[in-house]
Amino acid sequence: MTLNEQRIVVLGGTSGIGFAVAKAASEAGAQVVVGSSSPARVTAAVAALGAGAEGRAVNLSDETATRAFFEEVGEFDHLVYTAGEPLQLLGLETDLAEVRRFFELRYWGALAAAKYGRKAIREGGSLVFTSGTAGARPLGPGWAAASSICSAMDGLTRALAVELKPLRVNCVAPGVVKTDLWAGMGETQRDAFYASEAARLPVGHAGEVEEIAESYLYLIRQTYVTGQVLYVDGGGLLA
Repeated sequence: MTLNEQRIVVLGGTSGIGFAVAKAASEAGAQVVVGSSSPARVTAAVAALGAGAEGRAVNLSDETATRAFFEEVGEFDHLVYTAGEPLQLLGLETDLAEVRRFFELRYWGALAAAKYGRKAIREGGSLVFTSGTAGARPLGPGWAAASSICSAMDGLTRALAVELKPLRVNCVAPGVVKTDLWAGMGETQRDAFYASEAARLPVGHAGEVEEIAESYLYLIRQTYVTGQVLYVDGGGLLA
């Protein structure tokens, strides 16, 4: 499938994996619409993406705002959801209100995007969510919340592939990728973490956002795949 003149909405598309997806799609000929909570980041992303790109600020934790966003955007062909805040390891001693907050953007925001975005997706279109390998393999103590969210996204993907057919619904589950997801770590700690992952992974390096972006484009183009979770983890589940 060519992406020429396909209109692709990328929520969380102003930084990290989301921006890499938007950039790769734009370079492949798509008309890209990015959305995130920061107006400044939206402006910067649209400028970086160049001619034809659009962007809108939206609070994806607010269902009413999400509905209004899609009403303003109008019809499009593919929806990519990569929105998420920096990772926090939340153990069982964590206040449950904090754990619930962690779900707001990554799970409930994704569900709201599917609820309202699907109505505007043209025939032959698709929806691609974002999960993570923690659902299949938590990296250690403190991963209960993150693992639960990833597993919830995997289940949502399969359920909506059935409910929304023939709309294709898939999910990308990245492993360790060099993004702001790890911004909670200090620079020295983060570099050491990447180095340890490079030593552990069969491919010998932590992921780059450009590598992960190709997975989303594959699922957009691949018209014979739905209900699947695509693990892009450098072999992390095997190590």
